[in-house]
Order: sequence, then structure tokens, then C-alpha cells
Amino acid sequence: MTIADGGDSPTRLEGKVSAIIVCWLLGFGSLVSWNSMLTIGDYYYNLFPDYHPSRVLTLVYQPFAFITMAILAYNESKINTRRRNIFGYFLFFASTLMLIVMDLATSGSGGIGPFIGICSFVACFGVADAFVQGGIVGDLSFMLPEFIQSFFAGLAASGAVTSALRFITKAAFEKYDNGLRKGTMLFLAISAFFEFLCLMLYTYYFPKLPIVKYFRSKAASEGAKTVKADLVAAGIQTKDDQLLQYEDNADQVDRLSNKQLFLQNIDYGLDLYLIYVLTLSIFPGFLYENTGEHQLGSWYPLVLIAAYNVWDLISRYLPLVKVLKIESRKGLMITILSRFLLIPAFYFTAKYGDQGWMIFLVSFLGLTNGHLTVCVMTAAPKGYKGPEQNALGNILVLCLLSGIFSGVALDWLWLIGKKNAF
Repeated sequence: MTIADGGDSPTRLEGKVSAIIVCWLLGFGSLVSWNSMLTIGDYYYNLFPDYHPSRVLTLVYQPFAFITMAILAYNESKINTRRRNIFGYFLFFASTLMLIVMDLATSGSGGIGPFIGICSFVACFGVADAFVQGGIVGDLSFMLPEFIQSFFAGLAASGAVTSALRFITKAAFEKYDNGLRKGTMLFLAISAFFEFLCLMLYTYYFPKLPIVKYFRSKAASEGAKTVKADLVAAGIQTKDDQLLQYEDNADQVDRLSNKQLFLQNIDYGLDLYLIYVLTLSIFPGFLYENTGEHQLGSWYPLVLIAAYNVWDLISRYLPLVKVLKIESRKGLMITILSRFLLIPAFYFTAKYGDQGWMIFLVSFLGLTNGHLTVCVMTAAPKGYKGPEQNALGNILVLCLLSGIFSGVALDWLWLIGKKNAF
């Protein structure tokens, strides 16, 4: 079978619905391990009460994700996307499995040794996140906008589903001896299963969908070298001379440099940076340590995390309704800047408000986070060729991760003036 020339209309190709479902699952797998760590924060606060686990683990995760993503984004045109994504999902799976093994080996004991071990696996999560999220977003950027929307909906769904599973495991094991630990182990095992499922789907199923083959073939004809291994895996081309022919075509096709793409889309990059610098300066550290004690007791942080995750998920489907999608670049910037009013709102609600108002604010934080993210990520790649869309996808993910990194660092400012902060 030879490479398609891009003449077929994607509307006539089979597999669109299947591709959307797989994109959702791949998004789910991109964050399920990390969201598991956030959601079982109550277990780690029980083991390491003096180490600020929610804040420290997030601070460990983000530098590895950001630095790795910066390296990958710079070299994206030379990287085998298939190997990149497979490695990322495998690292997610292996690291999650090792968290279970380490907990069993230490019998769930606290102390600095086990905490350093957990930090090392969280660092692996950060590396895996950079490999997968940038690779998948870059790949989907030259396909349909619905694929990117579905992928980002899956990212949010990982938070909502892990929150729901955490409620179930906490309620099921709470009355048993060592129940918190048993629930956490079951929780991590479920997460490892989903990572393995994503690894199999991406490796063997996704590349063979007709609509995916069409867009990858089209990108190859426009000069993309990163899809070569995916085309071979799909059985589209097997002869070395065909591969060389398309590599020669790639050299002949002019494309914008990464610097040019960044400058043309600097407002979109700034949008993503500002969205996540605000979100991560509040979520999750502030919700675990700065919201006080209320009637919900130990369930209160879990309820707040769940409220954020559920509304973050719902909001990522809102741009599918055309009237709710923000497409104006100026409108996006104004809306994103207005979110910073949430900082004083959270401060005064934590100090003077009750739990109902805090749940409302957290829900609004999640609602705006998901909606604005999808609006930016689906609007930015329009009008570019396949290789440029792939590069731009990686650049935007780098901006997103830089916002997360900055937000995680700023989150520590909430501890200023708090007794027994360190």
C-alpha cells in the first residue's frame, strides 16, 4: 500500500468516531498517574505530615516536565513521534507500578527515604508528561480540531475519574485496619492498568485508523518527517526508496521556523501561560493546606479537588457549542486576565467564607481553566501546514508547562504568615 496523496476528503474516511474516543483515552492516560498522586494526597499527608507532600511533589514534577519539554520542542522536527509517545506511556506505566512496589517493600512507612523514592518516581512522571503531551498534541494539531478537544477532555476526565475512584476507595476501606493504604494501592493499580491500555491503543490501534492514516499521509506530503514511523506502523509504506522520496520532499518544502511560529502566536502562548500560572498557584496546594477545617472534615480537600476536576471536564466540551466558543484573540486575552480576580476571592473566602463559597470558587476555577484551554488549543493551529502545526503544538504545550511551573512556585507564597509553615 502506498502513501495517500491527500486528495481524499477526511469526511469520507472511516474511523472518526473511533479516533475521537481513542484521543480521549490517550488524554486520560496522559495525566491519570499524576492526578492519582494529587487525589491520594490525604494518604501522603498521613505518611509525611511535615513534608508538605502536595506542594513538594508538584514542585518536583514540574521542572522535569518543563525542561524535558523545552528540549523536545526545540528538536521536534528531528524526533520520531511514535517512539517518543510510546516511551512516554511506558514510563508512566512503569513509574506507577514502581510506586506500588516501593510502598509494599517499605510496608507503607514514612520517613525521608520513602519520600525521596516517591519524589524520584514523580520526576519520571514529569519526563513522561513532556514526552506524551507535547508529542500527542503536535500529532493531533494537523488533524481535526475535534481530536485536540477530545484529547484535552480526556486530560480533564483523568482528574474527574480519579476523584470519583478516590471517593469509592476511601469509603470502601475507611473502616478497615490500614484502610487508607489499601485504598491507595488499589487506586494506583487501576491507574497503572489505564496507562498500559493507552500504551497498547497508541502502539497498535490508533495508527491504523483510516482517518489518522489520511492526515499523517497528508502531513508527510507537506514535509513532515516526524510521522514516518507511524506510516510504516500503519502499513502505508514499506519500501526504503519511498521513505527517501518523502524525506527529499520534506527538504524541499519551506516551513516557518520555531521562532517565527512563536512570534506569530505569542498571544496564544501567553494565554496558556496565564491560564495555568493562576490555576496552579491555587490548585492543589492551597486547597489542601490553606482552606481550614470545616464540617466535611478529612473529606473536604477531596471534595474541593473533585469539584475542580468535574467542572474542568464539563467545560472542555463547551467549545463544541459554537456560540460558547471564544475565537477572538483579544477576547481570549481579556477573559484570561480577568481570571486573576480569583486570587483575592480565594484569599478572603478562605479567611472569612464557609465551605459552600469555597466549593463554588473552585468549580469556577475549573470551569474557566478547561474552557479557555480548549479555545486556545483549537484556534492556534489553523492556517498552517502539517509540519508547522506539529511544531506549534509543541510550542504551545511548552508555554502551558511553563505556566504550570511558575504557578507551582508561586503557590508557596500562600504559606507566608502561616504558623508552622515549614
